[in-house]
Amino acid sequence: MNTNYSIREAGLADIPTIKALAEATWAPTYLPILSEEQVNYMFDVIYTEEALTQQMQEGQTFMLLYDDNQPLAFAAYSVKDTAEKVYKLNKIYLLPLCQGKGLGKLLLTAVENEVKKKGAAILDLNVNRYNKAKLFYERCGYHVHQQEDIAIGPYWMNDYIMRKQL
Repeated sequence: MNTNYSIREAGLADIPTIKALAEATWAPTYLPILSEEQVNYMFDVIYTEEALTQQMQEGQTFMLLYDDNQPLAFAAYSVKDTAEKVYKLNKIYLLPLCQGKGLGKLLLTAVENEVKKKGAAILDLNVNRYNKAKLFYERCGYHVHQQEDIAIGPYWMNDYIMRKQL
């Protein structure tokens, strides 16, 4: 694997980079399983610069993965349950051309290591029940913990909550 990969925490100045990565990854991820209207609606709710700023201000920590100076992926995590030491992986998206090369695992492992340093015992994540990424998470040691249906405006996300003991 290329040794020029680096991962760093993102700040407010990185929001345009995160938004650009989201624009490149969102449709290929969700158009095979959701309507175009739902994909566009959710993107507009989650990935405006204002929404990303609010997510950072409300406690989501974003991380960016680079190859030299080229951003390839991002992830975001936050505390879910302090008493139970549960953190949540809110997002992880990798440019489609970079998938299948071990970079998603590299970024996911970096998030796991960061939350462990902060005291996490468990990392949860949501994945759409029809998203092929479920198989990736299973290979990384996650299992289906629960199912949940989440309303996003007039639409529903039919998710698995997957969990990993850290």
